[in-house]
Amino acid sequence: VRHVREEADGPRLDGRCSFPLAFALSPPACLLCRRAEADPALCGDKLEKRGLCAHVFCLVSYLFQQRSRDGVRLEDIRRTIAQAAQKHCFVCGESGAAISCREMGCDRSFHLPCAVEGGCITQFFGLYRAFCWEHRPEQAVEAAPEENTTCLICLEPVGERKSYSTMVCPACKHAWFHRGCIQNQAIHAGFSCFQCPHCQNEYRFLMEMLTMGIQIPRRGPSWEDDGAYEQLYERHSRCDARECLCPGGREQAEEEGPWQLLLCCSCAAEGTHRPRSASPGAARHGPPGAAARLPATRAAPARPAWPSRLAVARRRWRRR
Repeated sequence: VRHVREEADGPRLDGRCSFPLAFALSPPACLLCRRAEADPALCGDKLEKRGLCAHVFCLVSYLFQQRSRDGVRLEDIRRTIAQAAQKHCFVCGESGAAISCREMGCDRSFHLPCAVEGGCITQFFGLYRAFCWEHRPEQAVEAAPEENTTCLICLEPVGERKSYSTMVCPACKHAWFHRGCIQNQAIHAGFSCFQCPHCQNEYRFLMEMLTMGIQIPRRGPSWEDDGAYEQLYERHSRCDARECLCPGGREQAEEEGPWQLLLCCSCAAEGTHRPRSASPGAARHGPPGAAARLPATRAAPARPAWPSRLAVARRRWRRR
């Protein structure tokens, strides 16, 4: 394609290509789920190589069955796409259904984005097993929501009993939530901070949600991304006395010497230069004479003597 010719009915491509310009410039679609704009939190990133395009989690169900030590090979991706092209999703009816129910004798296959609509479960750990609506696992905990029970996350009413879309915490049995709501929380909390929003149980809650098909990214929480708490680690560096006598002004903060900046020992949010720290006009939130220089770096928290069960489980999952 060398140039675009404008006509009355819109832009067309000259030469051998007869596709419209909008189609030519659109992002490539996954060859399995056939979607170009699928939620990356659900389907993962797109792998694009040598004309092939597929989402990571659309491929992973097949790739984990191969257990190749060489990683994801181009031949594996081509084989997966070729095999999936012969299977049709029982939810939408389109081809490219690479995910199949692991129940013996069940031949249902589906696309990953169609799983929620079809009531299917895909487990994002271990062998990445998948189950259709008929053979999916169910919560074993004996609990039923009281009348007018609402989701702890969106505060909207939940169903009258446990179901695919209505889930309960197995630890406290009082926290009810929608599947979509707890999935969004898992995406933002990550593996390190995911817990019950009511009782804050970690181990039983995390194991139950993984079994029920909730995807929990193996990373830290999203609210700590992009240096969200970077300002909290900055040390106060300005004199807050009513009358600053420092020749360099309020912004001059020395580590040592006569114009050393001393911070409040209670909050470290205000400080004064050393000559003014004992005067009536000095900024002091603590008791008289309590001003002291605080270190600019935060001390590392002490580690527990024995690892928790959740920490041990997390190490095992990382080895898989």
